[in-house]
This record gives sequence, C-alpha cells and structure tokens, in this order.
Amino acid sequence: MDDMLEPNPMPAPSTQAAAPEAVTVDIYDQVYHLRGTDPGYIQQLAQSVDAKMRAVATHGSTVDSLRVAVLAALNIADELATLRQRYDQLSGSVSQSQSSMRSRAGSLAGMLDEVLEDRKVG
Repeated sequence: MDDMLEPNPMPAPSTQAAAPEAVTVDIYDQVYHLRGTDPGYIQQLAQSVDAKMRAVATHGSTVDSLRVAVLAALNIADELATLRQRYDQLSGSVSQSQSSMRSRAGSLAGMLDEVLEDRKVG
C-alpha cells in the first residue's frame, strides 16, 4: 500500500493543477512509496529527512531507527520554530517600518502643501 504525502501547504504555482504522481523515496535505508503533485519536491524533502536522520545517528549512540526518527523530527521542529520566530520578528519590523514611512510621507505631504500654499499667497 502506498504511503500518502500530505499536500504542501504552499505548493509551487506550477503544481497546483497537477495530478498526484507516485514517487519512491529512500529515507534512512527504508523505501517509501508516496504520492504527490511534485515528485522533485518530494524527493528533496526525503533527502532532507534522510540527511537529518543520518546526522542524528552520527552524533548519537542509538541504532534504533525509531529513536533516530524522533530525534530528527525534534531537530526539524526546532528549526521550524526558530524560522517562524524569525519570520514573525521580520514581519513585525516590516510592518513597523511601513507605518513609520506612511507617517513620514504624511508629514512631508503636509509640509509640501504648506509650501505650495505659501507660494500661491505670496
């Protein structure tokens, strides 16, 4: 039976209308048969998970593949949480900068209106 890959929450524009395709991947010496709309993306994800599991296994003393998978998942979850936090910080900075620029633009427009009004009167 094929394992199912959940849809990518942010699919590439070219994959939105594509039909799911069968993809075979190898992760930590286990073969998985997946289905998805972008085989290259699925292969890339599988390679990333495989690399993370192998890195965890190299640094640890366990040979139990389930423990290696859980530790790799924790590492990936940590990376995701860190990136989300960084994204939220950057998003807040951008919003603050936009607000500041709007305020300055409004002030400059007001000053420009005053100068133009003075020229009309004078």
